[in-house]
Amino acid sequence: MIATLIALATGLGLSTAAGLNAFLPLLTVGILARLGLIELAAPFGLLTHPLVLLIIAALAALDFVGDKLPAVDSALHAFGMIIAPVAGAILALAAQGDVAHIHPVVVALAGVVAAGGTHLARTAVRPVVTTATAGTGNPVLSLAEDGVALALSLLAILAPALAVILLAILAVVCVRVFRRAAQIWDEGRSNAALLRP
Repeated sequence: MIATLIALATGLGLSTAAGLNAFLPLLTVGILARLGLIELAAPFGLLTHPLVLLIIAALAALDFVGDKLPAVDSALHAFGMIIAPVAGAILALAAQGDVAHIHPVVVALAGVVAAGGTHLARTAVRPVVTTATAGTGNPVLSLAEDGVALALSLLAILAPALAVILLAILAVVCVRVFRRAAQIWDEGRSNAALLRP
């Protein structure tokens, strides 16, 4: 039972990280499994193949640079609406191994919801940050998202209980940021309406 809960916490932590950056958790898991530090459930050992790791690393690098550019990040976020949930499902299933006794469809759906919901929140906040900072806040926010995705990926693997605590803190912060962003958005619209002749 405890092993199942740990596997579930690991999968949900990795899936949530995929909602922030779909490629960093995949790369992290692939590298750690390649080094023999973790074991992936079959057939997800494919993530350790050198060619697959090279492709994921190249995509991670492109995403890292592109997400810092206000004009490019919108296209990447639209693409992420597909890739993040897929990555979330893969990561949730790969983390289960032989210890989990939860049906794979339930695990995959949990991964899709965790990654998709996180990516959706991220996508909703970005235009507000772009508007409020004239695009100058995008690289800072993107770098923070990448840092949290990497930290959450490592915590989900090395200390799943801490990953769950970080997820709870992240959820609270996201709700507060989203509320503040909505307030700024409404104030901006109100101010724009006042300036109209």
